[in-house]
Amino acid sequence: MKARTVISNGTVKTLCRMCNTRCSIDVVVRDGIMTDILPGKSNPVNDGRICPRGKTALEHFYHRDRIHRPLKRMSDGSFIAIDREQALDEIAARMADLKARCGARSVGVWKGEGVGFLQQEGYVRRFIHGFGSPNYFSNDSSCFNGRYLGNRLVTGFWNPYPHFASARLILLLGSNPPVCHPPFMKEFADARSKGARLVVIDPRLNPIGCWADIFAQPRPGTDGALAWGLIHLLIKSGGYDRNFVDRFTVGFEKIAAYAERFTPAVVEAESGIYADVVRTIADMLVERLPKVSIYMGTGLEHHENGVNNIRAITILSCLCGALDIDCGLYWPEKMPLSDLSPRREQLLSGPRPIGADRFPVLYDFTGEGHTMTAMDYMLGLGEYPLKGLLITAANPVVTHPDTLKVERALRNLDLLVVNDFFLTRTARLAHYILPAETFLERSEIHCNIKYHRVYLTQKVAEIPGIHNEYRLWHDLAHRLGFGEESFPWETEDDVNRYLLAPSELSLEDLEAHPEGIVYQPVRFRKHETTPLPTPSGKVEFASRYLKALGFPEIPEYIQPLHIRERSEEYPFLLTTGARMTLFYHSRHQNIAKFRLVHTRAEVEIHPDDAAGLGIADGETVRLTSRLGSIEVAARIVHRAELRRGVVEVYHGWEDHPANILTFGDVNDPISGFPLLKAVPVRIEKISFPEDSRSGAVEIDDH
Repeated sequence: MKARTVISNGTVKTLCRMCNTRCSIDVVVRDGIMTDILPGKSNPVNDGRICPRGKTALEHFYHRDRIHRPLKRMSDGSFIAIDREQALDEIAARMADLKARCGARSVGVWKGEGVGFLQQEGYVRRFIHGFGSPNYFSNDSSCFNGRYLGNRLVTGFWNPYPHFASARLILLLGSNPPVCHPPFMKEFADARSKGARLVVIDPRLNPIGCWADIFAQPRPGTDGALAWGLIHLLIKSGGYDRNFVDRFTVGFEKIAAYAERFTPAVVEAESGIYADVVRTIADMLVERLPKVSIYMGTGLEHHENGVNNIRAITILSCLCGALDIDCGLYWPEKMPLSDLSPRREQLLSGPRPIGADRFPVLYDFTGEGHTMTAMDYMLGLGEYPLKGLLITAANPVVTHPDTLKVERALRNLDLLVVNDFFLTRTARLAHYILPAETFLERSEIHCNIKYHRVYLTQKVAEIPGIHNEYRLWHDLAHRLGFGEESFPWETEDDVNRYLLAPSELSLEDLEAHPEGIVYQPVRFRKHETTPLPTPSGKVEFASRYLKALGFPEIPEYIQPLHIRERSEEYPFLLTTGARMTLFYHSRHQNIAKFRLVHTRAEVEIHPDDAAGLGIADGETVRLTSRLGSIEVAARIVHRAELRRGVVEVYHGWEDHPANILTFGDVNDPISGFPLLKAVPVRIEKISFPEDSRSGAVEIDDH
């Protein structure tokens, strides 16, 4: 590999992008080779700490399997390396042909997480709208947007990184911070040292649950019933923040009336959480409000009732008076930056993307299409055909629900372009594969809304022939005739200067302060003087916007599918998506040292369920849903780790995609999110290895 570093010897300070936490790191360079990554100092995000994923960014950069040249798929399915200019010429020509034959909306783009979350999204949106198509898609159709919508519908904002250190009670639902958000743990420890209590709600015992004062395992998808039960008890006791409710909310009488039916006994019958536990949690809330931090993970949004469950929990937080204080629902203030994305009025006045008619709330709030509906359009089952798709650093064949349908849909495209680091399962289906740059190879602006800090990441190295995200969309746009209008900047430094124009900071200011610059002091209780960004300017316990669309105006609880329609054929509930310590969705599986820890795909099973099926630890089992089957090794967990009847499979395995089993056609009616956390399945034992009978676990190295 002919990599070049920006310095021959020394240290380059930047931000890690092996996940979205964006910790400060120091990249050590010796004789033109990056040799180590150390935790950066003076940044409150990671405060001089680093996780194992961050330490292996160099292995990711120097990996022998990285794609270094554009690849073109031949008629026999093989790939050949071609020149970048040829690849872009051919891609642009095929896009222009699709536009001439089928219209601009026959082409779409799909943004993933692998190359970043910030400027990359702006580039992709800018490109596809410049091309004339509304069809922007992203991984956010099944991650993040459920919580984003649920919070915004109540308060007008969402902060995914709340403050915890000042909390007197931390309530976590469907979240695993030691794995997903390691920096949270210092704040938890600080809060606990000052007497804070911790309550963890999750069907699966995760590491943070072992710290908890109360750990409760609900039936999947019933968090809304618990939320309404706590709302009922807060209102009944009179312990809620009356002053806050009177001054800053609308719809209190409606939620108070609806909550009356959710007695502790009803919550226990619905969720499986004991009535006494529900009462105890409510008492803890009353004793410690308003210093309450309630945090929800992805575990809540992957249900067909996810948004309303999230709305109910957000309402609970507001009843505690925890809005915009130094814990809880802190309302962040954004740094003034120029916007790379098309203006909202342009989006709403133009043609609507695929899925906007089915899920108008998703479109109204995010301006994007619905990926599960897009699969139908790729298969010729929509209002018009979706013939071309450009994917950047996403792997939907592994991470998207209904894997087999995704494969059929992508194979049916006339043009599939994938921009990525490695030959993923998705990339193998592409007509063209373009090599992507890692975060170590570019410079971009990052804003941390929790600490009101802005950073400029530093380019550390480059590989000749591999270009950054901006060059990809810039060069294609100029070939297609809209480059001067949509991508007028020559370099990404020029883009960064454009972004900073509304602020008082320069690119040189950020370069001089790799630890970040505070762009605005953190202020609290802004809602007391400034209207919230909701239609009413207040916290909306009841939403006129949703009512106008035909939805209930309050977040009514809907029983999950597995309770409404109990299945004897599929008696177990599969949950997917729980993070592993070292993997990040489908990423990092090719890091050799990580595979020594996470050796193979497994299904976690309660010991009583395993005994009933005659399954021993390590035996191979077949999991089957109404869509398909996968075969994985059984891992019998401690009886405290799972509810009986619930099994867990990590969702990101390239070689055992759990999403073969999950549904893309059972969706939350507001967000369009798929059902990934309570999929009815059956389990069958299919092997009886001798070493399994003796208690050993058979390890393979696929």
